[in-house]
Amino acid sequence: MSKKVLVVDDDPDVRSFVVTVLEENQYIPLVAQDGVEGLEMIEKEQPDLVILDVLMPRGSGIRLYRKLRTDENLKHIPIIMFTGIALRSFLKSQKVLDEFKGGEVPEPDIYLEKPVEPEELAAAVKKKLG
Repeated sequence: MSKKVLVVDDDPDVRSFVVTVLEENQYIPLVAQDGVEGLEMIEKEQPDLVILDVLMPRGSGIRLYRKLRTDENLKHIPIIMFTGIALRSFLKSQKVLDEFKGGEVPEPDIYLEKPVEPEELAAAVKKKLG
């Protein structure tokens, strides 16, 4: 059975790119345009992996990331952060620190800075899902 991968990104071109890579590698892509829609999809579809953008206008990726890392029913879902922000900037961002209430911010399973080559994205997904 193919694994379900949820892509949460507000950029339609990025969503299209990721969906194409997933389909070419026999994964079932699910799509959400923001963190609010992403959480709804996660609760409804129970994806095997989430590919998550950080900066989105409605329901930030930071808030969804915190929810996925702190909710007992969701923390088992692996996350690939897929964003234009450097990892060091992400981990030290005031918005991130505020979301985690000053506590330690868990490092994402995999952190990819846009742009990436299709092979790099496919390898990251395979690393998490096999």
